[in-house]
Amino acid sequence: MSGYSGVSGATPRVLLTGFEPFGGESANPSWQVAEAVAATPPPGLAVTAVQLPCVFGESLTALRSAVAEVEPDLVVCLGQAGGRPGVTVERVAINVDDARIPDNAGAQPIDVPVVPGGPAAYFSTLPVKACVAAMREAGVPAALSNTAGTFVCNHIAYGLGHLIATELPHIRGGFVHVPWSPAQVTNGTSPSLPIETVATGIRAMLLTAATTHDDLQVTEGATH
Repeated sequence: MSGYSGVSGATPRVLLTGFEPFGGESANPSWQVAEAVAATPPPGLAVTAVQLPCVFGESLTALRSAVAEVEPDLVVCLGQAGGRPGVTVERVAINVDDARIPDNAGAQPIDVPVVPGGPAAYFSTLPVKACVAAMREAGVPAALSNTAGTFVCNHIAYGLGHLIATELPHIRGGFVHVPWSPAQVTNGTSPSLPIETVATGIRAMLLTAATTHDDLQVTEGATH
């Protein structure tokens, strides 16, 4: 996709969200990365980190409140995708909640729309391929993903897309999955990345998302 506009303004405001731990974990790398980036943001960007509950419905309420408070130019929501070997920028979010496990409030929706009557899907409004390229250039394993799942991550990704499309078209935003941190991997074989490595990649992609006018026309598709 092309036709993106760079974020304007003297100091672009970025809202960066991560999730609380879920599924019995004691930490969530998405929030650890968001905190690290906000503590040492990329030059020229004002980054605010907000933790979202891993709860259907409540997470979107918290996101909406954060957007209203920060009034960002750019919104990037982070989530954990254990098992993926690198940072993955999501291209699309779909209008369905279909939870394999309960959320942190015990809810486990099955085949429920995120937004009743909403479109089947929303594409990210980030220059997704340029963001992937920026992270790779920074030395961080990264890829484009065509599925954000059907759990709370996709719920937030779709909800953000709907908010932008229906109420805040001047904001650009999207969702990014991060892998497990080394502390979460106990079997010694599952892929993981250090928090600061991922934070380095996110800083690079935020700068790209805030300044890139046109996405790269390169192959990042998948055959399955």
